[in-house]
Amino acid sequence: MVCWNSLKVVELVEGDPIKNVLYVDLTRRRYWIEERNDLFQKYIGGSGVAIKLLLEECRRGVDPLSPENPIVFAVGPLNCVFPMASKTVAMFKSPLTGNLGESHAGGRSGIALRSAGLGALVIRGASDTPIYLSIYDGKASFRDARVLWGMRSSYTVGRVIREREPKAGLRTIMRIGRAGERMVRYACVITETYRHFGRLGLGAVFGSKKLKALAIAGTNNIKVKDIKAYKELYQEIFKSEITAPALKKYHDIGTPMNVMPLNKLQALPAYNLKSASLDGAEQISGENLARNYLGRRVACGHCPVSCIHLAALREPYEKEPYFYKTTMISYDYEPIYALGSMLGITSPEGLLKLIDEVEVAGLDAMSCGVALAWATEAVEKSVVSSGPDGTIVNLRWGDYNAYIKAVEYIVEQPNEFYKALAHGVEYAATKYGGLEYALTFGGNEMPGYHTGPAAHIGYLTGARHSHLDSAGYSLDQKILASKGEPTPTSVANTLFEEEAWRQILSSLVVCFFAREIYKPEVVQKALKVVGWDLSLEDMKKIGYEILALKHEFKRREGFKADALRIPKRILETPTPFGRLDEAFIRDAVKEYFARLPRSTNQP
Repeated sequence: MVCWNSLKVVELVEGDPIKNVLYVDLTRRRYWIEERNDLFQKYIGGSGVAIKLLLEECRRGVDPLSPENPIVFAVGPLNCVFPMASKTVAMFKSPLTGNLGESHAGGRSGIALRSAGLGALVIRGASDTPIYLSIYDGKASFRDARVLWGMRSSYTVGRVIREREPKAGLRTIMRIGRAGERMVRYACVITETYRHFGRLGLGAVFGSKKLKALAIAGTNNIKVKDIKAYKELYQEIFKSEITAPALKKYHDIGTPMNVMPLNKLQALPAYNLKSASLDGAEQISGENLARNYLGRRVACGHCPVSCIHLAALREPYEKEPYFYKTTMISYDYEPIYALGSMLGITSPEGLLKLIDEVEVAGLDAMSCGVALAWATEAVEKSVVSSGPDGTIVNLRWGDYNAYIKAVEYIVEQPNEFYKALAHGVEYAATKYGGLEYALTFGGNEMPGYHTGPAAHIGYLTGARHSHLDSAGYSLDQKILASKGEPTPTSVANTLFEEEAWRQILSSLVVCFFAREIYKPEVVQKALKVVGWDLSLEDMKKIGYEILALKHEFKRREGFKADALRIPKRILETPTPFGRLDEAFIRDAVKEYFARLPRSTNQP
């Protein structure tokens, strides 16, 4: 177990508004700003500050869909200053897992919060009627959103707010769809268009507060301590980003470039992971989508990579020849895995239509796809019956029209089965059966990598149960390339150190795609330029502390590491390492949690 006595307290640059935390009480329709130097001086920003605020604001054992569950947004000292420091961290108690809810999104959210003169935003209480919040230069207005509530498309909601709110191009607009209104436990929050606070149900928490949207903008400038050193380091980082081969691939093809290598590796989950490869995967690959459907590329604010790829889907009007409806649809690797290969869909048009339906409703694509995959196998095995009246859709692998109908039912919840499915796979499988092929880890639906033991150990041990917590999928591929022989101890130690370091990146808040550029030495230089003097050892301690605080919250809300369920299916379907050994996984999980420190909050 890692131990330390104290964290370094840094001096903030005079006049830096990052210390400002805006508190908004939806119940009383009040707001105020508090200067919280204490948080930013010790925990940097982003994840570090957000977890401290969550521990302060969220009472033990609250219902995640009650007014007592707070929403915290936080940014860091590199937002608005260096390229690819473009994200915002959201924290809340998750209605999907019942413990830590953490989600990151880009778009213009990070820049907008910093420009509004804020380091963090805390939303308390609940409104009695639908509203949206408009925040400009730290002042909040409560807008009537009754006309937006129930609107079918999340795109339309964004369009209406864009017309009403000032500062186009500088603002962020976060909003929920009907899935959030109806509190589907894996509803997302869409920011701008095509970016999401996707995982763990932030959209449902918005819906429980009758909070339809959040618009933020401002005019604050960010000061740096040493302008000459800033310009030099900025150019160094920027040049690295536009010349890095991995980031060029993200620009050219986007994250769907992963489809074919994973399929070749036999690591692409398909048919609810009954298989680790998909015949016809080339049809839904990044290369094929780019060749035949790519309409344009989009970037988050202050990012030169433009990894967001939009397909232009043309559909003819039935009664008007030579007239077409063109829909721009964002596609990434994760929705292609969850709504494509996991469902046996190889039709690009069918996949894009299903992705669009999920976007319109405001659902997390990964959880939704894994839920549909479990439901398909449940129908296939007669665990549930499709029924003569069609109230349970007769799902068949590859039938995208049936899946589009099922998405509608998940949102509308017309019967007990879809009400259960709207609670997530773990809940539905516990109620109806089929836990052995219910692909959830700590209650969160599986990401799209079946690369080997490290991927699944990372899903089990990660604070969010996400592939992004410790990148086990990447560790598996490195071990394969080096022909190494992993042990439970080596895997646990590597995942732990990676997740601890990522607490620093998510406190700055830097996009994880830039993790090979923002190495510890570069982060140290960047922080010094903005006036933060931290040694490499200081950062290491802070990373451990933030990770410890997250697990403190999880334990407090009932999470038990020794009760983690390992889905039987991941042991049945061979990985590139062959069949996984359950004992190996359990040993590594045990070693990981043995390394986890206790926070300085605890005796």
